[in-house]
Amino acid sequence: MKRKAYFAGGCFWCIEPVFEALPGVSAAVSGYSGGEEAAPRYEDVKAQRTGHRETVCVEYDDEVCYFSALLEAYLGSVDPFDDGGQFIDRGHSYTLAVYHTCAGEREITLEKLAELEQSAGKRVCISVEPFRDFWMAEEYHQDYYLKNPEAFRKELEESGRAMPGPERTGA
Repeated sequence: MKRKAYFAGGCFWCIEPVFEALPGVSAAVSGYSGGEEAAPRYEDVKAQRTGHRETVCVEYDDEVCYFSALLEAYLGSVDPFDDGGQFIDRGHSYTLAVYHTCAGEREITLEKLAELEQSAGKRVCISVEPFRDFWMAEEYHQDYYLKNPEAFRKELEESGRAMPGPERTGA
């Protein structure tokens, strides 16, 4: 069955390809969630004026890819202990959140975050909130890593998400 899951992971450009590489994922769409304003614009979200976070809507087939696999990929691509943003991107719009669409997603997420806190011995800074709405980001943000591969690689390296060199491609 086709489903959607919503993850705020800092810069949406940087986590889109993480999800799109997973079997069963048909799309990862950059956008905004969590704020009150309808139809927010990138400039306002980035300037911290709307209360939204940069979020990726992951469209997937739950007979091929489980929500728990999406959550694992997400946790592997963020710093779950940073409460001020992600890497060089700072401010509320770059903080972490999982927007659950059902009780099952909420429980899976809370259980995994509790395990992570226990194993790391420190507080996880990921908000777990009910999904309310998702506003698709402007077209130039969609699949940025495919449209602008060199700029994307530079963004990953400068942000600290990827190490330069052939051993890490950032995806």
